[in-house]
Amino acid sequence: MENFDFISLLIGLVLGAFLYMIKGFFTSLSHKKELSEYKGHLATQMKITQEGTKNLTDESEKLKKENENLRITVKTLGQKPGRNELRLLNIYDSALRKMMLKAPGFAQGWELSMQEAEKEYEDNEVGIKTVVKRVFGPSITHKSSKDIDTTID
Repeated sequence: MENFDFISLLIGLVLGAFLYMIKGFFTSLSHKKELSEYKGHLATQMKITQEGTKNLTDESEKLKKENENLRITVKTLGQKPGRNELRLLNIYDSALRKMMLKAPGFAQGWELSMQEAEKEYEDNEVGIKTVVKRVFGPSITHKSSKDIDTTID
């Protein structure tokens, strides 16, 4: 009987170890399956992140090129004929507005001077003064505009 108890015990231990190994095998399979799912999710997430980063980098490069092109365009447009005069005109306009605010008597004198200059400019466009002005330049016609008017008439 002792042998029978010993053999039963041995068979029980072997059967327990075998069942334990089978349980471990199935647990291992479930862990491997779960790990492969996690790897798949991680690969998908990394791919999405990589594509997003690539898109952002491409867009950033595109915007940098566009910015550089616009900067060059602005610089080129600023160098076109007449732009310096326009810039100077805007500066003068701003200075005149400030002067009108700061100097109370300046505005009336300025308005009179502007009206005289506009009338003189219109006269220059339609008469012989235009030809004289083209030949001799604005400084000569401005200094002696009254002299030229008296000699022409």
